[in-house]
Amino acid sequence: MDIVGNVLPQVLKDEATEDKGEMARLQSFVGAIAVADLVKTTLGPKGMDKILKPTGPGQEMTHITVTNDGATILKSMYVENPAAKILIEISKTQDEEVGDGTTTVAVLAGELLREGEKLIQKRIHPQHVIAGWRIARDVALKRLRDISSENDINSQEFHDDLIKIARTTLSSKLITTDRDYFADLCVKAVLRLKGSSNLDYIQIIKLPGGTIRDSYLDDGFILKKQITIGCKRRIENAKILVANTAMDYDKIKIYGTKVKVNSMDKVAEIEAAEKEKMKHKVDKILKYQPTVFVNRQLIYNYPEQLLADSGITVIEHADFEGMERVAAATGAEILSTFDAPERAAQVLGHCDLIEEIMIGEEKMIKFSGCKKNEACTIVLRGASTHILDEVDRSIHDALCVLITTVKNRRVVWGGGNSEMQMAAACEEEAKKVQGKQAFAIEAFARALRQIPTIICDNGGYDSAELIQNFKVELQKGNQTCGLNMTDGTVGNMSELGVKECLRVKEQALMAASEAAELIMRVDDIVKCAPRKRERA
Repeated sequence: MDIVGNVLPQVLKDEATEDKGEMARLQSFVGAIAVADLVKTTLGPKGMDKILKPTGPGQEMTHITVTNDGATILKSMYVENPAAKILIEISKTQDEEVGDGTTTVAVLAGELLREGEKLIQKRIHPQHVIAGWRIARDVALKRLRDISSENDINSQEFHDDLIKIARTTLSSKLITTDRDYFADLCVKAVLRLKGSSNLDYIQIIKLPGGTIRDSYLDDGFILKKQITIGCKRRIENAKILVANTAMDYDKIKIYGTKVKVNSMDKVAEIEAAEKEKMKHKVDKILKYQPTVFVNRQLIYNYPEQLLADSGITVIEHADFEGMERVAAATGAEILSTFDAPERAAQVLGHCDLIEEIMIGEEKMIKFSGCKKNEACTIVLRGASTHILDEVDRSIHDALCVLITTVKNRRVVWGGGNSEMQMAAACEEEAKKVQGKQAFAIEAFARALRQIPTIICDNGGYDSAELIQNFKVELQKGNQTCGLNMTDGTVGNMSELGVKECLRVKEQALMAASEAAELIMRVDDIVKCAPRKRERA
């Protein structure tokens, strides 16, 4: 009698692969931890920068990025590991939601998974780990909200909080030496918004030249264009018509079209008809009675001449973002047709003064006293485009955090204080929980404590000693203690003025714990077979 061995059925297509159980989990852990380890050296005020260099032809020098911004580093990476992609996604979400804490959220998720891997090796089931993490997350979130404080939005204390938050955010950036100057500049720009969260009203212009300290806040909106030749260079009490319409019909468009004529007179007739159509359009525009006409598209010589002869200042080929900002700042509507001149009062924008100015060696147009007076422009100067790009990212992060703080109003002490407080709360909770979930809660506390530990390591300090001293200070009841990264000691955050936005910390905690939980649940990775290209 022949004995036939058991043969497993072939379920997946050829070339498809499947990793199960421990192997799948290990792949997920390794990928996520590798991403966290990549960016963790950028964490904190003494964090290091990364150079991101593309490999495409001709891009070696022109597209180099030097940054320590977590979101910028991670979104520039192309990774195959699915768990690594999850960490990159939460970093992007953190950037879009609150603008800061992009490195913190990736590092915290990585440290949670590092601790989770140790528990798995001790034969604790992932579901027990996840259940413990959920308890720990709720406890940490409650402690975070308990230690936060709030001031009235119109009080001097709240203004001081904004300055401190901006200084703390900028302390880990390239402009840390001038953080007081830029913190004041960012707070002034955000307070002009009067509670609005529309960053379109704050324009950032980057102009190489000078030093970083030459940057300044301009009260008004600046458009990187020039006023057309033959028009006034200074217009007071301007009425602005913003349009996105074709103004080039004075030339015959022959692309893809065949026109048969038997004499040049016929060509002249066609041109005359086109000109008449253009004149009819300009007449419609004139019925709105604007003093300034801003168009998204090119304006050819004939309509330009007609508008200039009527005393209208023409600004052509405004980039789309610039046009949107002009419309938002001046209260104008963007038009593409001009058949309702009776609505001129609703669609025209207004500002007190439009003039041509020089910044460095470039001519630009400045709109002062806009109808929406929230508009302002931050002009950044610097030695190179790479420096300007990093300053731009730093300023953007600070503005986003300040806007979030104005909306949320609650703040916490910085310098690792909130992470240590949350870790202490988790450890207290672990003593009350029975079963294996207590190990997971303790692991959550250790992961939280890794954030200030990494900040110490990045500064070149003895993290073991500093963190232990930190714990002792908290035990003594010193609720405002934190890491003084200037001296390498445990200092008083109230005296040093180190504060952070509660919403940033909340979002980082929630996003990191959810991502870690999602990766912890994985026990099977299936890679589909590549699709074959069919030959004709």
